[in-house]
Amino acid sequence: MVPTLNNMSNQAFQTLKELPTPLNESQCVLHEHEILICGGYRQRVCYSYHTLKNEYKFVCEYPSHIEVNGHCVLKLVDNNKDNNQITLLSFGGHKYFKKHTLVMKYVSVWSNILDISNKSNEFNNHNKWTPFTDNDNHPVIIGRDNDEYRGVRSVIGGRNNNLLFITYIPNNISIFDLNTFQFIKHHTLPTQGLISYHCFVSNSENGQGQEMMKTNKQNYQMLLFKETTGLSIEYDEDNNTFQFHQLPVCDDIAPFYRYAYVCINDIVLFFGGCNWSYSVISKSVHKYSIRENRWMTFKNTLLSPLYNRVAVLSEEDNYIHIIGGENDKHESVTAHMKTKVREWDPSQLVIIYLFILMKHK
Repeated sequence: MVPTLNNMSNQAFQTLKELPTPLNESQCVLHEHEILICGGYRQRVCYSYHTLKNEYKFVCEYPSHIEVNGHCVLKLVDNNKDNNQITLLSFGGHKYFKKHTLVMKYVSVWSNILDISNKSNEFNNHNKWTPFTDNDNHPVIIGRDNDEYRGVRSVIGGRNNNLLFITYIPNNISIFDLNTFQFIKHHTLPTQGLISYHCFVSNSENGQGQEMMKTNKQNYQMLLFKETTGLSIEYDEDNNTFQFHQLPVCDDIAPFYRYAYVCINDIVLFFGGCNWSYSVISKSVHKYSIRENRWMTFKNTLLSPLYNRVAVLSEEDNYIHIIGGENDKHESVTAHMKTKVREWDPSQLVIIYLFILMKHK
């Protein structure tokens, strides 16, 4: 039987256990065999999903006074190298309401470390959102009063992984130093449309695209896409300057934003999305090749049209997880699926083949 488009889609995507709660605009961070799912639009709940067990566990909720609305969550680089815990940073919010900036010291809810440590109170302040504070323990809010951080996107870079690059409405990029707790630069992006709920990744060698690739000396590269906008952003840390280069955007993806995206080696994958008026919801999958500066629209599609989803790469098994979102009826969904990287990046087949070849020599 020749596979139809739907059959091909079913082959490309594997449906996983549904989310405990419908979520859209969620943020996810990978930690070993866990995907930490941190809230969503007006949803404060946070879960850990275990990629091997296909199960969820409750972690915590955002504080009740926090309105989660187009926020951003990243994993901070921990110089202590404590494998038992990671630190998450969550920030964002509407400019007419109080923004939030919180951190969570996370210890796996799947391990027995928490049970053992309960006797010593060692991890009493873990697995909960607490205020982000400076060296004097004063609360720090990232963002100026008039900064609109709904749909904000951010990556971490710098020679010491201490610089937070923030892109936000209407066409702004700012750099916040996580060591000094101060902004060191504000700049206007050379874009025509508003920047929000967009794709913003570092051009990096790692799968998640959070730690930036150095081009020479202390230059770092980032990519930004939204609707017809495509930008290559290069930052010179020594001189604190930006350089921008326009990138092409293919006609098929140009109407859309609010897509799930993930950067893997030298490609960026885009899943779904919607147009500005929400009248067209996409189920297409697109690929941008950084090296070739070329776009591709795949015949394989998502199982259904969705937007406001989040994608995250599980590097252990080379699967991309696509979580939550809204359907074409604008309802939040509990959907969770995964797809193999090699479905979309043929170079992974070569890597796997070479690995097997070397293993059997």
